[in-house]
Amino acid sequence: MFSHIQIGARDLPAMVAFYDAVLGCLGLVRLPSENDSGPPGEGWHQPGKRWPQVFVQLPFNGLPATWGNGMQVSFAADSPQTVHAAWAKAIALGGTDEGPPGPRPQYSEGYFGAYCRDPEGNKLCFVYAPDMDE
Repeated sequence: MFSHIQIGARDLPAMVAFYDAVLGCLGLVRLPSENDSGPPGEGWHQPGKRWPQVFVQLPFNGLPATWGNGMQVSFAADSPQTVHAAWAKAIALGGTDEGPPGPRPQYSEGYFGAYCRDPEGNKLCFVYAPDMDE
């Protein structure tokens, strides 16, 4: 559905450490660092797959990064336990709770999700749904 997501950062080292830990819970690994002539940043992907990718990066326009009101990045998890692990790691690393792990049947049968904001205010969702691969 998407090729990559870019999340702006003000404190790049802190955000990279946050996403290394949280995305690691979901099985994502850091991409090799490359100088692509853009601003500094780091990226993650699923092992053995080139796409999709997630990047945390200083903004291209040189202005400070800000969070988007109404914007959310949602990450697929392979189980409700993984949803809980990613959310708990995010909260432990300075994220803020926007909705604890639990079933949300209003979205789909078996949907289990959790919501938080990263330390810079970007809204994240971790979700498991049994029909996600359909």
